[in-house]
Amino acid sequence: MLIRYKKAFEKIAMGLLSFMPNEKDLKKLQQTMKNYETEESWQLFLWKEGEDIIGLLGVHFAEDKRMQLQHISVNPSHRHQGIGRRMVNALQEMFPEWTTIANDETASFFEKCSKEDHSIGGSGC
Repeated sequence: MLIRYKKAFEKIAMGLLSFMPNEKDLKKLQQTMKNYETEESWQLFLWKEGEDIIGLLGVHFAEDKRMQLQHISVNPSHRHQGIGRRMVNALQEMFPEWTTIANDETASFFEKCSKEDHSIGGSGC
């Protein structure tokens, strides 16, 4: 289930974000978290299964009804189970009027998903 980020989940979110290649540096990671906490157009979502939070999506909402996937991360012990795709699908269901696009960091994930599942559609993975 996709849920909105709350400050109480900060350590879990930072841990998941740290799996992103460009978020390895602590200062960069802290700045990214600050962006999600202070910028209205930046939204962070967590993927919860049972009692565990095992995934994260970070999105930037642009004025042209496009939401750019800034970050996507799944706990390594839960990877290769389709969780990333389910997170993006749940996000698209939450915001059906928005078009999902990738950035440089998430583009390879989008390409991989669209090759594996052609039913996702033209708005991304």
